[in-house]
Amino acid sequence: MMNNSYSRAVLRYVKRAAILITAFCGLLCLLPHSAALASAAALNAKPLQIFFVDVEGGQATLFVTPEGNSLLIDTGWAGYDGRDADRIVQAAKLAGISKIDFVLLTHYHQDHAGGVTQLAAKIPLGTFLDHGENREAADSASQQMFRDYQTLLAKENHKRIIVKPGDVLPLKGIQATVVSADGAVIDKPLPGGGTENSACGNTGPGPADETENARSLGVLFVFDKLRILDLGDLTSDKEGLLMCPVNKLGKMDILVVSHHGSLTSSSPQLLDGIAPRVAIMDNGATKGGAPISWDTVKKSPRLEDLWQLHFSNEGGVAHNAPDSFIANITDPDAGHYLKLTASPDGSFDVYNARTQATKHYAPAQ
Repeated sequence: MMNNSYSRAVLRYVKRAAILITAFCGLLCLLPHSAALASAAALNAKPLQIFFVDVEGGQATLFVTPEGNSLLIDTGWAGYDGRDADRIVQAAKLAGISKIDFVLLTHYHQDHAGGVTQLAAKIPLGTFLDHGENREAADSASQQMFRDYQTLLAKENHKRIIVKPGDVLPLKGIQATVVSADGAVIDKPLPGGGTENSACGNTGPGPADETENARSLGVLFVFDKLRILDLGDLTSDKEGLLMCPVNKLGKMDILVVSHHGSLTSSSPQLLDGIAPRVAIMDNGATKGGAPISWDTVKKSPRLEDLWQLHFSNEGGVAHNAPDSFIANITDPDAGHYLKLTASPDGSFDVYNARTQATKHYAPAQ
């Protein structure tokens, strides 16, 4: 009896061990398969797309998130037989969208908001985002632009959201935080910011700018590990409020160069503070791209490349990027665009529609 009981116990133990070993082997077999599935999912994940549309020294920047949500920052100029509206619509087609969910007007100057009425006639537009009232004189071009904008909102019954610093835009697939609007900036550092900015020294914010430029609606975009800053035409005095004595924004991967590279923006305090890896300048042949501003961007401590929508006539050979980094070399031009495609891991590509070449950027270390 003792021997039979012992034999049965041993048999039960062997069976249990066999089951455990089989299960363990099965788990080992699944691990490579699971890793492969994870890698495949990462490869198949849709990217963030950003089109830098050439509107000849104005701005029109189209974001399309992996979820298919779209945001257009500014609409370029009016007139020119609808040139800028047509170019924006073409970018939307390339992005695979048939409507634009959000239109953000940084401010009411003609090169940023002038094309809004023409654009609305060519593609469905959703919600509008802006900084509030126009603050320039009643007889100014910007005031007429603002009246045209109000007429469009009323005629087509668009939803309008007036945003303020610290607001998060209702955009799916990317975090978009307002950092400046209507002359004010965020009062506390955002995640990633909060360190002293050594570039500030003893300099003050500079003379106050009274134009709509200083009221630009600026946004920090965070796409997982990637950080993108677009401040519209925000002026150096307001940049100082964001950067000194504490850098409220932190380091950036990509900067849309403020005010097309004009003299009133792109202070050393901003460029040293945010230290972008890549800068994209939406200048025209005869608008923006000032040599002093160009130098400030180029001297930014982490800068790898500066891309331009146009060769700047003012800059000449000494103050322009190499031809392969410029979308349009001659004037008049074919309206070539730049496109940035980003992955959640922080890597991204920049495509030049003129050269049809792409440059890849690995995630920041």
